[in-house]
Amino acid sequence: MSKSLTLAGAMLAFAITSASAHVTLEQSEAPVGSTYKATFRLPHGCSGKTTTAVRVQIPEGFIAVKPMPKPGWMLEKTHGKYEKAYDYYHGAKLTEGVKEVSWSGGNLPDDEYDEFVLRGMLTDGLPVGETFYFPLVQECVDGAVTRWIETPAKGEAEPDHPAPGLKLLEKAHSHH
Repeated sequence: MSKSLTLAGAMLAFAITSASAHVTLEQSEAPVGSTYKATFRLPHGCSGKTTTAVRVQIPEGFIAVKPMPKPGWMLEKTHGKYEKAYDYYHGAKLTEGVKEVSWSGGNLPDDEYDEFVLRGMLTDGLPVGETFYFPLVQECVDGAVTRWIETPAKGEAEPDHPAPGLKLLEKAHSHH
């Protein structure tokens, strides 16, 4: 690297390359109380290795989750109890549901890009203005693993392996 490059320039170049290399959500904001389609973008493998599995932990407050199957990948859903009962459509109460989704047995080379999709409902009680995180673990060949599970504390710099985050917006008001 040339010595004439300023530190700021180097930092900026690093920020641009590192940010684009993270697992991200295609739609980075959504209102609470709405259905949300989470499209996780995997830009690369684990340190150059082929990705063979993707596991997403479903955060509390995201309910009625339905993952989209992917040809060539085995889909598994892990169910469990929610921390509380949530209101769902037509007065139904949901007390349990999908807590983790995994796509495995696939083959995504490091130099290719793919998306993994699930949808669910962002419940009313989620904190508007906050970032809602979906911890994701990427498994690759030879036991290589990248854990996208870090969440930055307020005012701190973004961690090396941030969990994909979604900014929660105010509930959309229905027009009468």
